[in-house]
Amino acid sequence: MEGTVSLLAGLPLAAVLVGPDARIVAANAAARDMLGQAVEGRHFLTAMRQPDLRAAIEATAGDGTVRTITYQAAKDGRDSTYRAHVAAVTVAAGAAPGVLVSFEDLTEREQAAQMRRDFVANVSHELRTPLTSLMGFIETLQGPARRDEAAMDRFLGIMAREAARMERLVHDLLSLSRVEGEERVRPREPVDLAAVMGTVVTMLRPLARERGCGLRFEPGGACLVPGNADQLQQVFTNLVENAVKYGGDDNSVEITLAPHPDDATLRMPAIAVTVRDRGPGIDPLHIPRLTERFYRVDTHRSREMGGTGLGLAIVKHIVNRHRGRLRIASEPGQGSTFSVILPRWDG
Repeated sequence: MEGTVSLLAGLPLAAVLVGPDARIVAANAAARDMLGQAVEGRHFLTAMRQPDLRAAIEATAGDGTVRTITYQAAKDGRDSTYRAHVAAVTVAAGAAPGVLVSFEDLTEREQAAQMRRDFVANVSHELRTPLTSLMGFIETLQGPARRDEAAMDRFLGIMAREAARMERLVHDLLSLSRVEGEERVRPREPVDLAAVMGTVVTMLRPLARERGCGLRFEPGGACLVPGNADQLQQVFTNLVENAVKYGGDDNSVEITLAPHPDDATLRMPAIAVTVRDRGPGIDPLHIPRLTERFYRVDTHRSREMGGTGLGLAIVKHIVNRHRGRLRIASEPGQGSTFSVILPRWDG
């Protein structure tokens, strides 16, 4: 039996050995984490209750045929999917055969497949509306409104807006694909965050004036971080633009840079950039999902503002590439605070 236990311990998958008496005679650490620490010695029916797995174990014990089924279990408070391999084995010469059950965790693979399906569905949905509008207006201009100059001017304006919306979506999709591809490559050039923020504020000040929004940034000394200047500018342009656009009436946006000699989050010297608005705020229920692709708190308003639902997803990937952290805090009526914490340049 000691040899069996040692063999199971060397397997990379969760595995249990069911003896001829239908009791679990051995389990490795991964299986105990999955099925319970006291799983050894129990009847397999009490540890693995799913009917398909029970039937597979009983059938393999009878005819020795290898079987594979899908097994669902709860792990760390969430549902997990496994491929269970069931095979007859002989523990020792002359002994009755047992059944070895090993579990291949497919959860991440299933989640990735679901993300791809959701992504395709979301992109299709986002493109369908402007495409339908364009096709409808083209048919109208080719038919009833062929010689109606007033209708033509109005329809062409709408078509231009819908085409611009599709262009923004394609641009953001390409940007998201690019930053995902580079996420594992850490940038190492020194970038002055104060200079980046100065450029962002200069670019967005006309938009802030147009919306009657105050935009305050007090540049200090150089704040160097290892990074990619263009990508960091993209991050802070997105955050400041969102704060200006969605802050509502009588809004003001404050941007601060603060050095953290020993940041508790990164466990190293860091610089925190904070973008704070005085807008209507966000229900905390939405905050964990804000960086998901195409997730919107207010879908209609976001589209009216020209949003694609990808901005914060791009921000998250860029910040991850820079080994930083994105923190979001908000309450209804109290405004919103977006903080990006980045490692400080160490020369």
